[in-house]
Amino acid sequence: MFRIGGARIAKAGARNFGTKAQPPSRLRNAVWTTSGIVIGGLGYLYLTDASAGFHKYVSTPLMRQLDAEQAHQLAIGSMKRGVCPVDRSTDDSVLEIELWGKSVTNPIGVAAGFDKNGEAIDALFGLGFGSVEIGSITPEAQEGNARPRIFRVEDSDAVINRMGLPNCGVVSAGERLRSRFWRHLASQSKQQGESVATLSSSVNRSAVAGRLLGVNVGKCKGSGDDSFDDYVTGLQKLGPYADYVVINVSCPNVTNMKANGNVEVLERTVEAVMKARNKMSGEYRPPVVLKIGPDNDLQQLRVIAQVAMDYRVDGIIATNTTRQRPGVIGVKEEGGLSGAPLKDMALATTREMYRLTQGKMAIIGCGGIRTAEDALAFAKAGASCVQVYSSMTMDGPGKAREIKDGVVRLLKGRKWADVVGEDARRK
Repeated sequence: MFRIGGARIAKAGARNFGTKAQPPSRLRNAVWTTSGIVIGGLGYLYLTDASAGFHKYVSTPLMRQLDAEQAHQLAIGSMKRGVCPVDRSTDDSVLEIELWGKSVTNPIGVAAGFDKNGEAIDALFGLGFGSVEIGSITPEAQEGNARPRIFRVEDSDAVINRMGLPNCGVVSAGERLRSRFWRHLASQSKQQGESVATLSSSVNRSAVAGRLLGVNVGKCKGSGDDSFDDYVTGLQKLGPYADYVVINVSCPNVTNMKANGNVEVLERTVEAVMKARNKMSGEYRPPVVLKIGPDNDLQQLRVIAQVAMDYRVDGIIATNTTRQRPGVIGVKEEGGLSGAPLKDMALATTREMYRLTQGKMAIIGCGGIRTAEDALAFAKAGASCVQVYSSMTMDGPGKAREIKDGVVRLLKGRKWADVVGEDARRK
């Protein structure tokens, strides 16, 4: 009995010894689930942060393997579907500026040309830009010039484009802007308990607190060289939904902008646009800004400044792209050059326009701005705010935050507004 019992005991012991101990399955599952949620959440926060190194060193270089226009279309398509990172940081108060009576949380904007049809406005504001300028938009939709029409100049950190103002036209763009504006107001009305009518008379046309929406208008390809009706149409149709309207008289990729080099045509154009603005119905009349090129000599700049002051234009963007090729060797593609080689020309134009307008007009600096040092140099030259474009396509969606953080460090407690025009005051 003992032997048998012992055998039984041994067998039972062997059977028990060979059976693996089972950990509490509920605890194990809870640990794995919690870990997965934490890791996934952190990964999501990282990848959706515009400042994450992933975008500068991985996603943007990958995008640059595509054809330039394909990459641009992919970026806009992703943005309008909400598939893009955001800037989660709060702007430092030293960056706050005031333009045309409106408060803006920072002076870094995105230039016209990136979002031609106003499809990614909210995504661009989400990247931390203080202003977003869409367009150029013409009265009629047009395809622009034949492809290929965008070329990267990698060795010079530059881009050449000869797009020719492709866009959806004022009807389509106007409907998109109108729908967006009222949709935002309806949402804010529910949140704040105020009527849509009350909000519509007090909010920025961007419908985002502390942000400005600019609309850049241009001429149709078939319009006369000395005509100005297209600008008036653009202003009338799109102005009600813009914090400012830009009259693009300087695009180097079209052949019918005689106002870019003819004083009489420029004056007639500015006069017609300002009259149309002043006659707009309703209480709201958007500021009008003139976008000029970098290729003007001093005498031409004097004339532009005088015309702008005579007709009380609200601001000047300095500058558009250039047909010149400063510092770019061996590139034969035609079109407007942007990026780093343009900076000195744009900076010099900004400085002259600030001086010639006696600091009484908002100057928006644009051209070759890639770093905080660049942005601050434009401010000291007289720029109330600045715009970037090419550098964002080169360095990724964190460009606005990168420049803003750098400017705050360089200001050392001073305010952006305090340094605007500093170069002129030193003389």
